Amino acid sequence: INELIQKRQLLEAFASIKYLEEEIITERDAEKYKDNPQEFVRKSKDVDLLYNSITNMIQSIVMGTLEHPTVEDTMLTSLVTLIAREEAAHPDTGHAAGPGSDLLGTPRKWREVWREAVNESARNRVQGVPMASKEEDSSWLDLHLGLLQKHLKEDLLKIKLSVKKCYPEEYQVCDMYVEAFHKAVASHLQDLSQRPLEFNELYALLDWVANTYRSELFLGHPDLKPEVKTENLSLLLTPADWDKLKNDYITSAKGKIKSYFGNILRLEVTEKWEKEVHPEVKENLYHSSLSFDFQTIIGEHMKISGAISRSLGTQMLELCLAELHEFIPRFGEQFVAWSTDQDSPIFAPYFAAYTNSFHDLASGLETVFKVNTEELQKILAALTRNFTNIFLNKLRTKAQPLFKKILTKDWILGTERPDSLASAISQFSKHLQHMREPMGQELLRNIHKYVVREYITQVLKPRWKMNKETRQQVSEKMNREARILNNMLIDQGSDADWLLPAIHHIANIIGENKKDKIKEYIKELCQDYPDIR
Repeated sequence: INELIQKRQLLEAFASIKYLEEEIITERDAEKYKDNPQEFVRKSKDVDLLYNSITNMIQSIVMGTLEHPTVEDTMLTSLVTLIAREEAAHPDTGHAAGPGSDLLGTPRKWREVWREAVNESARNRVQGVPMASKEEDSSWLDLHLGLLQKHLKEDLLKIKLSVKKCYPEEYQVCDMYVEAFHKAVASHLQDLSQRPLEFNELYALLDWVANTYRSELFLGHPDLKPEVKTENLSLLLTPADWDKLKNDYITSAKGKIKSYFGNILRLEVTEKWEKEVHPEVKENLYHSSLSFDFQTIIGEHMKISGAISRSLGTQMLELCLAELHEFIPRFGEQFVAWSTDQDSPIFAPYFAAYTNSFHDLASGLETVFKVNTEELQKILAALTRNFTNIFLNKLRTKAQPLFKKILTKDWILGTERPDSLASAISQFSKHLQHMREPMGQELLRNIHKYVVREYITQVLKPRWKMNKETRQQVSEKMNREARILNNMLIDQGSDADWLLPAIHHIANIIGENKKDKIKEYIKELCQDYPDIR
């Protein structure tokens, strides 16, 4: 009988064991073993061992079904017949054999053995999918999940096309295997989720569970329909495990986003500021990629997270905004520190470029991401004020020495070029035409006002008495410089044309000897600027 079992001639082996079993039962009932109970125990044990050998062979056949390239139809069909014959020979009366009693005639429950073998087979198939270590390949989890998907889809297709036909409908073979694989995958993923996973690995796991497992890429593939059904499958991960995975993902994302923003700052410093690379001009505005970079990072991470679940997408957006609120002041501090250490010609262009980019950032977050930017606007406004103060201080530092030369002997004698003051102012003001309105216009207007006021302040400071000829020289030079300054600022976009006559009025008064004419000039001055009375 053992030889028949080893040759997998299980129907013949079962018939022989059953005959032997019935013979022993008949002898027992006839009290043949009354005087030799050990003989009965030995024979009963032999029958039990033979049945167990068939049980082991059933397990081996079922677990080997998916291991071999081809399915042994005849073997599986005879297996079904064997199970049916055993169930007929040993009807389940619902009374299990008690402790110490013999097992003769009791159900062997080979259908349950078959079910457990299906489950064990699924577990082995899942655990047998290759998985590289993190050291061998940084994309180890992506690769593993891809192989898991490929191998299991092939197994399910094999079950649908080749295994199912070997079993009667009552076995619900496809459902059994799908459920077995589902439980095996769930257990495997739970093990994976307990590992210390990095951001990309956490994303790969979340995305696979949410978007791949039941999709047309895997269980929902058209080739597997209609036999493979996913509607009644339980959750792959428990709600607690799923929430933990999402929380780990968000926690890991925080470091990832912080790192991305830090790289943006590092590149600004090393590739632009230190190399003094002038910002691009697009549509007549200084351009910085900051807004685009931030929105791209936020958009991509929000998109991939939102594809897992809407709430995760919202969490990712909130995280990115929190990191942005923290990063922008840090970026500002770095820019201020650099501008303090360096008297660089690219400070003013980048001041304009960053101001433009911050405007685009706030606008983009509002329109594209539907974000309330009130808090961000406050942060950006404070930063812009700080940059503006530095810009104006740098302008004053350049201009003040030249203002102080006004009405000095060297200035009167013309040793200074008439456009030297305008040139110093223009180093800053010329960049404001590339700053987005209304801030560029407003700042240029303030510079125009500062220049005229500071010029007149220097002229009105008490100095030595000048003769007629000197006063005329001063008047002419003031008019000439006023024209140069005003024309330059108007050309650069200043709309403060109300300032244009101011220096000319003072110049005319200084250069005039006749009292009537002086009174006339003063009257004109008061008409243009009534608040000076």
